[in-house]
Amino acid sequence: MSRDIRIEFGEKVRKVRKQKGLTQEELADRAGLHFTYIGQVERGKRNPSLINIHRIVKALHISISQIFPL
Repeated sequence: MSRDIRIEFGEKVRKVRKQKGLTQEELADRAGLHFTYIGQVERGKRNPSLINIHRIVKALHISISQIFPL
């Protein structure tokens, strides 16, 4: 069975966030979300809505395709 997409998404968000030198708090502030929510997303504990995915990738200044390659 393939890995849970929530875990894969969270790992990619964490990787990009760290590459950009951001804390969870900074990313959350940029995305208009709570830092605990970002932590839960990164651990695969939350299933983010499409709106929140858009907020996160916009705050990271990347495209959705960089998180979900075709």
